[in-house]
Amino acid sequence: MSSPEMILETYESVAEGFARARNRSLFERKWLDRLLNHAPARLPARRVLDLGCGPGLPIAAYLSDRGCAVTGVDGAASMVALFRRNLPRATGVEDDMRGLDLGEKFEVVLAWNSFFHLSADDQRGMFATFAAHAAPRAVLMFTSGPSAGEAIGEVEGQPVYHASLAPEEYRKLLVDNGFAPISFTPEDPECHGHSIWLARYMG
Repeated sequence: MSSPEMILETYESVAEGFARARNRSLFERKWLDRLLNHAPARLPARRVLDLGCGPGLPIAAYLSDRGCAVTGVDGAASMVALFRRNLPRATGVEDDMRGLDLGEKFEVVLAWNSFFHLSADDQRGMFATFAAHAAPRAVLMFTSGPSAGEAIGEVEGQPVYHASLAPEEYRKLLVDNGFAPISFTPEDPECHGHSIWLARYMG
């Protein structure tokens, strides 16, 4: 069995295997391109905060290749080590996304297949963290479940916890924290069934 308290320990223990097995076909490309199309311009580079960055391949590398300055945050030290090795020009930070306070603003805030490992209450608290790191008109993208509930998945043979709030609660949390929802696509068949939120910071 797994719980949200065990997530970082689990990913710490499976980091190398996870990195080897991670799908690198970039099935996420459509959404990453859409994210960049909505992100405000900034010179010399748009700043990206990748929460739960893992080893950085393929998503952070794709964004870096498109000229973004990427800061990856992960609570598992072994994941951050892999991220730094894979993206030596990016910034890798070992920290828990819950309560994160980098004192920086970003044009893109991303929590792809990471935020949904938190408990429902911790997810609710993350929206203030998203807002605290969002530059004016920044875009936020995260994955969730299609509806409220909990599930246990698997990574490298280890159980991993997932949770989701109801779409209407995510929408309210976004609005209450200064974000204007752009879209919610549940179980996108063109993105391996991922449920994806996109929003703009208006606060």
